[in-house]
Amino acid sequence: MTTAQTQELDVQPTPLALLLLGREADPRSERGVECPGDLPSPSDPDLVERARAAKEKLGDKVFVLGHHYQRDEVIQFADVTGDSFKLARDAAARPEAEYIVFCGVHFMAESADILTGDEQKVVLPDLAAGCSMADMATAEQVAECWDVLTGAGIAEQVVPVSYMNSSADIKAFTGKHGGTICTSSNAKRALEWAFEQGEKILFLPDQHLGRNTAVRDMGMSLDDCVLYNPYKPNGGLTVEQLRAAKMILWRGHCSVHGRFSVQSVNDVRERIPGVNVLVHPECKHEVVAAADHVGSTEYIIKALEAAPAGSKWAIGTELNLVRRLANRFAPEGKEIVFLDRTVCFCSTMNRIDLPHLVWTLESLAEGTLVNRIEVDKETEAFAKLALERMLALP
Repeated sequence: MTTAQTQELDVQPTPLALLLLGREADPRSERGVECPGDLPSPSDPDLVERARAAKEKLGDKVFVLGHHYQRDEVIQFADVTGDSFKLARDAAARPEAEYIVFCGVHFMAESADILTGDEQKVVLPDLAAGCSMADMATAEQVAECWDVLTGAGIAEQVVPVSYMNSSADIKAFTGKHGGTICTSSNAKRALEWAFEQGEKILFLPDQHLGRNTAVRDMGMSLDDCVLYNPYKPNGGLTVEQLRAAKMILWRGHCSVHGRFSVQSVNDVRERIPGVNVLVHPECKHEVVAAADHVGSTEYIIKALEAAPAGSKWAIGTELNLVRRLANRFAPEGKEIVFLDRTVCFCSTMNRIDLPHLVWTLESLAEGTLVNRIEVDKETEAFAKLALERMLALP
């Protein structure tokens, strides 16, 4: 058919065609990528009853874990809530549960599989629920980095410390090379331990937690830190820079926390006189320096629990959690707002929605195992070694 004939037929591109051509956007996909600050609307309320019925049918065979960043409609079905490591440990403490349904992201489910028994099956309701930070460090990239450190003659001095928010492969690399895992609440102790083992630290994969812990909590200078970029030859660093550094920071970050800015802090102080700014240590160093308080997710929750009535707080962390805390403490007269007007919730965490949870629970209730997360034995052994080193920290 010629162009003229096509024009005569007045053919109009379909919305799907325009979407595939990149000329339109689908507001229903990648929720949270373009976000004005509002949460997604709840799912069909009929699903609530279906989830409740399936969970009741499974009984003690299922144990549902809900990360703090999950939406309320999912959290309501969680047997326990918490951060990633707390949830993995809670799963390990329930050996009678045949199915561990992890409402979080992929690396969290991997950690649960590593720490639970072989007979237990860890399930992730949506396999697309990943973590952009964890994906910023691959096993191949980190192996290449170690070759660069070896070539610079410093590998024997370097101890890897990996954030919990990393893949099983990266945890295994850490264990294999004498390192440990850390959380946002025990990062300082993990770094202290690592410096007792060696002279330098390779911190994976979140540069901001590594930098904030080294400079803010341990008194190092910014000059003690260098940034390794896996997409540049030799990480974009000279041999001299690597040899002089104490902290070799991987070029990774949290897509949510990394978007808060000093302007966000300044704006909220202007809007709300007397506000306390409390941020997560995954935020940029300049944001952490401008804040009044800094701490992990659990720290944030405890700080708000202990806050006096009438106090005002701007929180720099994931939106689902901030909204939940604002509603929880409103009756106590505590004003809690999101630090920024435009930074959105974690879009990958929000892939675990009620439809996925219902499908998972109903499938398990019918005897069909879906979306199992299983770490291979060699990776599990070295990753568990790194986790056990963390557990042994005083």
